[in-house]
Amino acid sequence: MTRGLPVDPAPGPLDEYAAGFDDLFASRAQCQAFRSYLEGLLLPVERNKTLTALANTEMVLGAQRKEAQSRQWFLTESGWDPKEVNQRRVRLMLKEPQMASIESEALVLDETGGRKDGKASWKG
Repeated sequence: MTRGLPVDPAPGPLDEYAAGFDDLFASRAQCQAFRSYLEGLLLPVERNKTLTALANTEMVLGAQRKEAQSRQWFLTESGWDPKEVNQRRVRLMLKEPQMASIESEALVLDETGGRKDGKASWKG
């Protein structure tokens, strides 16, 4: 990231976490948008994590608001590498003792929020 004006901090410990990704972005605007995106993912909303929900705006009309448009730009046009960000996320996650790999166990995150369909569990 080019150095210049500092990025507006994200709330609480989220900013320290987000700063660990700053070198993967080429501009201050991307770093700022990444923080806003992460904050949106953590918002306790009653609806699915649509673009407008991530921006904390109303569903249909909110898509035209600046907040939603900046999330849209970040996710589709700003030119960062999602694979690099994901690899960094996994590396950071695995540094946490609670997330350390255990041969006989697996951590599965279901981001869909959908209820399980049926009574059987997958066994591999």
